[in-house]
Amino acid sequence: MNSLVKFVQDEFVTRKDFPEFGAGDTVTVYYEIKEGNKTRTQFFKGVVLQRKGTGSSETFTIRKMSGTVGVERIFPVNLPALQKIEVNKKGKVRRARIFYFRGLTGKKARIKEVRK
Repeated sequence: MNSLVKFVQDEFVTRKDFPEFGAGDTVTVYYEIKEGNKTRTQFFKGVVLQRKGTGSSETFTIRKMSGTVGVERIFPVNLPALQKIEVNKKGKVRRARIFYFRGLTGKKARIKEVRK
């Protein structure tokens, strides 16, 4: 049964080519918003908290600060409305899921950048 699901995902789900990114990276996600009969592109820039799942059901969570309030958004990788993902900074973290980042404020909420 598992191999059948994997076969269908590989054959019929269209994969978009996005850059490699992981937890701790700062990314900008561009996606389409439909308002009535008009469409516009909106972006969401923040730190990746986690990547979860595999194949067509893979998702990633991004967190940004809007004033003093933290805003998180979960994007499916295969969302048709996703236009592109830009990796702004590569962050150095020791964990694959950095939920502890939610409780940090000020200078403690900085993530060390990996230089190329």
